[in-house]
Amino acid sequence: MAIEVRMDLAQIRISDVTEQQIIVLRERNGNRYLHIVIGLPEAVAIQRRIKGETPQRPLTHDLLANTIEQLSGEIEKVVISDLHEHTFFARLIVRRAGELIEIDSRPSDAIAVAAGLDVPIYVAEHVLKEAAQTP
Repeated sequence: MAIEVRMDLAQIRISDVTEQQIIVLRERNGNRYLHIVIGLPEAVAIQRRIKGETPQRPLTHDLLANTIEQLSGEIEKVVISDLHEHTFFARLIVRRAGELIEIDSRPSDAIAVAAGLDVPIYVAEHVLKEAAQTP
């Protein structure tokens, strides 16, 4: 079993001049930071969910969260699980009827789904060792 480190969403950097946006995760009980490049739609979705803004109609991330809930599932956590050739991989961990279900996801989508739901974010220790920054 891989060691997972609890992280907090520290910052969302949205730029009007580039398509690459950045989310910054900060180690909860440490001083490491993880920067993940994401797209503008995902950055805006994360920002809106954190602010508690509710669109008139569900967006894709809302649809997925609502679907999980309607199927009696609960998002237990998000895990940034791997890094290959500068690409991060993530999983949504869903509990349903006592069973844990792992759903493959882009980190930006997993965080967008979890944002505003008080769902913890974890990063695999081997990912932090490879990509984390310190102040």
